[in-house]
Amino acid sequence: MCRLSVVLPLTGLFVLIASVLGSTSSVPDPITCVTRGADLTQDGVVVLCPPGCSQWRTSVFGTGIYAAVSSVCGAAVHRGVLGPSGGPVKVHKLQGRHNYLSSYAHGVHSQALSHWTASFSLTKPVHVPLELTSDTSTTALPAAQPAKKPLKKPSVKKALQGGNKDCQMDIAMVIDSSNNIGQRRFNLQKNFVAKLAAMLRVGSTGPHVGLIQASDSPKTEFLLNNYTQPKELMFAIKELAYLGGDTNTGKAIMHTAESFFNQENGGRRGHPRVMMVLVDGWPSDDLEQAAMLARESGINVFLVSVAKPAAEELGMVRDKDFMKKAVCKDNGFFSYSIPSWFSTTKHVRPLTQRLCALDGLLCSKTCYNSVNIGFLIDGSSSVGDANFRLVLDFLAGIARSFDISDVGARIGAVQFTYDQRLEFGLFDYSNKEEAINALRRIPYMAGGTSTGSAISFATQKLFR
Repeated sequence: MCRLSVVLPLTGLFVLIASVLGSTSSVPDPITCVTRGADLTQDGVVVLCPPGCSQWRTSVFGTGIYAAVSSVCGAAVHRGVLGPSGGPVKVHKLQGRHNYLSSYAHGVHSQALSHWTASFSLTKPVHVPLELTSDTSTTALPAAQPAKKPLKKPSVKKALQGGNKDCQMDIAMVIDSSNNIGQRRFNLQKNFVAKLAAMLRVGSTGPHVGLIQASDSPKTEFLLNNYTQPKELMFAIKELAYLGGDTNTGKAIMHTAESFFNQENGGRRGHPRVMMVLVDGWPSDDLEQAAMLARESGINVFLVSVAKPAAEELGMVRDKDFMKKAVCKDNGFFSYSIPSWFSTTKHVRPLTQRLCALDGLLCSKTCYNSVNIGFLIDGSSSVGDANFRLVLDFLAGIARSFDISDVGARIGAVQFTYDQRLEFGLFDYSNKEEAINALRRIPYMAGGTSTGSAISFATQKLFR
């Protein structure tokens, strides 16, 4: 059986040791938050997860069907069959498969995996009442309720009540309230923002939205936790008053980045921070320093430019590259252009999809884009070449989840037997594809096993 262990020293070192053991373990009952599907030997066994597993950084691979290397309790939370208070779940062992899909659900971000040798699915035991958590609506059991009926023609009112659970973002909308936009286009902007808010489906368990107006000085209209019901939010947007003044978008971004996402202002821990900035034409001030502060604060900045400068107007634009300097990452994902305020309706859905695209939000300061990862790989004779290649594929799948770049995450690798070998360091590859290809090309050493010496070697060679 393939077994993987994770070592997390206090220095921030993330070392993954992969080895192959021939023995199997008995079914743990109760199990821990990190017990994997591969650790369970029986099919259809009911296990008891402890409370608080949603707070652990458990490894989950797949959606609905999970790779056997996944945490059982972490997958149960992701699937919706387990709440924060823990409880029993039933594990169904399945064959291995290809293309385990990543997704975000119930506060857990599952990762993609190209293939694995075994899988499992999860259900609630039939004899256990549904009142295991305070919110039984989070269950994702197909057999528990007919899903086809509400999915066929959903009620808009019901859909808006709880919020979009697949878009649990904190979103600050910075809108243009300058003389440049004028009262008429300002009203069109309000209609556009209201449609965005409706499409986002704000709610207590979904996205939260706050709003700031950019003018001579920024004005906070409402905070993230002021309106978490759609009707209240729609009314607050409708009541916005036009300010006039200069288009000091940089000041507004700075103001928002400094304090808007603080917990005392309604920011939620563990929720991605998104700032959507609307600009009519071009800004009056500089955006670069403000955008830099936003990036350093882990905020995903989107810039939506409406009616961008015409060729004859470019001479009046202070900084022609203001869009590139404002966004959190200049990769085309965070910039969005709309030709006119009179054609915004068709842009509501695609813009909403970007704001809610968790896998695309690369600017939050999380382990996905700011961690140094060292893979410590067992190359001993007991592993065998075939299993060694399987482990490399698994590690490549993990690496692919991170934003590996010159300013993002970094990976390095050490292989060990009785001896140790630095395969490549953290700064050898600043491109994701190059790093993953280097990982897959590691040649198998074969030999004995000296894990303690290997950890010391990796600490020195990779992180010092």
